Amino acid sequence: MPRPMTITEKILAAHAGLDEVEPGQLINCRLDLVLANDVTAPIAIREFRRIGVDGVWDTDKIALVPDHYTPNKDIKSAEQAKVMRDFVREQGISHYYEIGCMGVEHALLPEQGVVGAGDLIIGADSHTCTYGALGVFATGVGSTDAAVGMATGEAWFKVPSSLKFNVTGELGPWVSAKDIILHIIGMIGVDGALYQSMEFTGSTVEALDMDGRMTICNMAIEAGGKSGIIAVDDTTRAYMEGRTERPWTEYFSDGDAEYAAVYEIDAAEIKPTVAFPHLPSNTRLAEDSRDIWVDQVVIGSCTNGRLEDLRIAAGILKGHKVHERVRLIVIPATQQIYRDAMHEGLFDIFLDAGAAVSTPTCGPCLGGHMGILAAGERAVATTNRNFVGRMGDPTSEVYLSSPAVAAATAVLGHIGLPDDLG
Repeated sequence: MPRPMTITEKILAAHAGLDEVEPGQLINCRLDLVLANDVTAPIAIREFRRIGVDGVWDTDKIALVPDHYTPNKDIKSAEQAKVMRDFVREQGISHYYEIGCMGVEHALLPEQGVVGAGDLIIGADSHTCTYGALGVFATGVGSTDAAVGMATGEAWFKVPSSLKFNVTGELGPWVSAKDIILHIIGMIGVDGALYQSMEFTGSTVEALDMDGRMTICNMAIEAGGKSGIIAVDDTTRAYMEGRTERPWTEYFSDGDAEYAAVYEIDAAEIKPTVAFPHLPSNTRLAEDSRDIWVDQVVIGSCTNGRLEDLRIAAGILKGHKVHERVRLIVIPATQQIYRDAMHEGLFDIFLDAGAAVSTPTCGPCLGGHMGILAAGERAVATTNRNFVGRMGDPTSEVYLSSPAVAAATAVLGHIGLPDDLG
């Protein structure tokens, strides 16, 4: 009988052709998808050519998405995108998402059905762990590993140990998935899950929609995690049904599987949370942060640019005006989300409030474009990182929050809660 295994170990074992694996074991696995973007793909393409193969291993299992500096902000970024475009045409790669049919990669690929439960995915972007929300083992790699993956369809892994985060109970007012993951990162630190799989379970997690689950798994890397993962249930199946392009496989952790640690978290103890500069783990309660005045608010990114995020923000902004000293930038994560939000009337609410609405792009999240900060400026953002200089000048500051706190902050001019708006 195989040893009891976690969901992560089962996916890795299946893709290695083994009956069982254990933490620390080195294995070679077949891949289901290799991802790269306009920052990492040009390097991967260069390394791919050095390998000496004529073509990619599977034209349907590579996804290239120019999203970080697109629409191209300058000549250099245009050249980066052109390298991708030329390679796609040369190789006949099917999953390429250009301006007008694209989005932020980690929101786009699940939406387009490129990702399915049981997959093993590597991406030359650290937030590839987002796909764990669909019961996938997905992890970020360097461009060289992506190049080898594109050439061979395989990659080496050291099997990670697993941490279980069992969140139970009902969330309080204005508490969201973003607050859950910020609470966890604040609790264990930015290296608290170093090279470990973060498995999220419990009634609170089960009650989240797919948007919320993707938010949680997206930020596993901010705790040092190798991956984040949530087991498939009816919510996952409803999302994948009729969407995914390949049959999926469901894996579940054995009841007696071994975990490096198990954390029991009472949802009632989680409150709207803000990560102060310059680490995602530097968390404080939003209610204790009202003395922080800001210059800019960004609602978007692969963490919180999905439709439900925009609905929450619009519900708070409706009937209010953005504070006179604040620039509010709203960025839907995909073209479909953009269209849906527009048809629901959310754009009217954003524009009436005095916000700017952008085409899908990573843009300001990495200090790329569409909202760079000047020296000494502060921003509240629904993004995932707030390192020194992350969104602009090294003396600027980024505070991470949920869409609810971000929207309220845009109106108040300082960090606050929707209830502060009266």
